[in-house]
Amino acid sequence: MNSATPWQKLGPDTYDLGESPFWHPQEQALYWVDIPGKKLLRSSVALGTVEAWDMPSEPGCIAPAARGGLVIALRHGVFRARQWGGMLELITTLPYDPATVRANDGKCDALGRFWVGTIDEPKARRAAELFSIDCRAGPAVVQRQAGDALTANGLAWSPEGRTLYWADTPNHVLHAWDCDPAANALSAHRLHLQFAPKPAGWTFADRTYQGRPDGAAVDVNGNYWVSMFEGRRVCCFAPDGRLLRTLETPAQCPTMPCFGGEDRKTLYLTTARHGRSAPELAQFPDSGAVFFTRVEVAGLPVNFFAD
Repeated sequence: MNSATPWQKLGPDTYDLGESPFWHPQEQALYWVDIPGKKLLRSSVALGTVEAWDMPSEPGCIAPAARGGLVIALRHGVFRARQWGGMLELITTLPYDPATVRANDGKCDALGRFWVGTIDEPKARRAAELFSIDCRAGPAVVQRQAGDALTANGLAWSPEGRTLYWADTPNHVLHAWDCDPAANALSAHRLHLQFAPKPAGWTFADRTYQGRPDGAAVDVNGNYWVSMFEGRRVCCFAPDGRLLRTLETPAQCPTMPCFGGEDRKTLYLTTARHGRSAPELAQFPDSGAVFFTRVEVAGLPVNFFAD
């Protein structure tokens, strides 16, 4: 079902490439990152304020920590910040060359492990991988979970944690695995969704292209909500892969949704303007803004990093 959605802007500003939004239930605040802008952003929705924190390199993803502060995956390492604006403590580095690969989409699982996907920026080889980082028993234990991708995106778990979803954006594919949370193991890999490729010579005026899977979130019914980059839409898929709903977006390039608000029925959405054409930005001047709308079903709460 397609629907014209009454999106509102969260503040007047736009950002180069918004990603990794999450709703902090204790703070009643929305967090997200601007990757090329090298910033972390935090909005107190009640006060209508937005704070920015400059990073030393590109932040791919962030998550709240159970003991306060954040865990942050930057290009050159994974860091712990005990408070907003505080010192960055190196947790670990990941086994990739930061000259061509950086951290991208990621979040924590229900047991507090931080999962970080990467991106091969030249798109020259399938160098993108997915790692889990476990700090519950002391020093970080890094485990490679998946790979053979160009751009890691769309990471999410089913409500009971037994299915893991992971997208490879340029290849227009969404993977799924059976997940054993206690053993931190994936099995029974399958192709969950394959999207149509981008047409040759495509421009934003061509609405036949559905886009490719970027960031995602899951609701309490197990439905998978995914931003379709360049598709000007967020799609909601049932656990069996059926398309349930399509929400048109006020930017050509939505990047990642998350559920927030006290009832977790406010859908927040980051978007991109970095690298977009002048005609596209003229038609969609709010590209790069954060938007929100109300939905009928609550999303899963954010998982906190454990250390």
